[in-house]
Amino acid sequence: MSMTTAVYATDELPGGTADAVVIGGGAAGLNGALMLARSRRSVVVIDSGTPRNAPAEGVHGLLGLDGTPPAELLRRGREEVRRYGGRVVTGKVTAAVPAAPSAGGDPRFTVTLADGGTLEARRLLVATGLRDVLPEVPGLAGHWGRGVVHCPYCHGWEVRDEPIGILAVGPASVHHALLFRQLTDDLVYLTRGTALDADARERLAARGVEVVDTPVAEVVTGEDGGIAGVRLDDGRVVERRVLAVATTPRARTEGLDGLGLAVEELPGGTGRRFASGVAGSTGVPGVWVAGNATDPTAQVGASAAAGALAGARMNADLATADTDAALAAARRAGAPA
Repeated sequence: MSMTTAVYATDELPGGTADAVVIGGGAAGLNGALMLARSRRSVVVIDSGTPRNAPAEGVHGLLGLDGTPPAELLRRGREEVRRYGGRVVTGKVTAAVPAAPSAGGDPRFTVTLADGGTLEARRLLVATGLRDVLPEVPGLAGHWGRGVVHCPYCHGWEVRDEPIGILAVGPASVHHALLFRQLTDDLVYLTRGTALDADARERLAARGVEVVDTPVAEVVTGEDGGIAGVRLDDGRVVERRVLAVATTPRARTEGLDGLGLAVEELPGGTGRRFASGVAGSTGVPGVWVAGNATDPTAQVGASAAAGALAGARMNADLATADTDAALAAARRAGAPA
């Protein structure tokens, strides 16, 4: 989905080599940066200003901050990172590549921005998030984040008791429908030509879910600007106020090919993510990933927690490298002439 770029105050790129550069200024990236900055690491966040949840009215399921507008949550996060000396730079990364390591073998990276600016880093945290790919149904995309929702935990309470339609994309949509059935008694399952076996039909029927097999031609917009329903190929209109659809999440990988990070396709063609291990570690020394770029199902709280954990591991790795360098210097100083 295309998004409007947010505009806010930006810091200057630092000179010299930063301890860490964080690519992505969402919950994962900012919390990772916060952990690093509080450990007195020089850290720079590069934020393109296009968060996944920009269309949403509020962040939900986040203890103590439920309902906070996404832009406000990120504004607070940027302030907190800056409070500890971190920098937040508005920009788009066009290239990130390994550079020549230090004399002691400590990793180095060069990050290039769209405006031509560059910076050097000892460690990288990739927290670029993802893009939600919607089915190609005319009229659908214009309602994304309002009348078109994907997550029962992010948006479910807000659409409770509304007439909801499930736009099926595959077998996983049956489970999706059962989750939304918890939120409304008026649920219609629109197969859109996807397979639906007898057992699945029986399960949906048992929960009072109507199944419509006629293909969907378009989403109908009402006079109030919201969703009025869906028009089927035979001309009938199924009146709905909300449409729920399981999107195809794809990690934002633009500009990062030079790092050589492993990318995995999710089962059944359901998306793509950066592969990661414990605490967001990757197969590339000095690079971690966190948030939706590696865990498409993570909500804001989980993404922030993953960023914090990755930031802590990065600081620990830097502490080891600093100690190794100091020890090597001490041994050289003590060596006989």
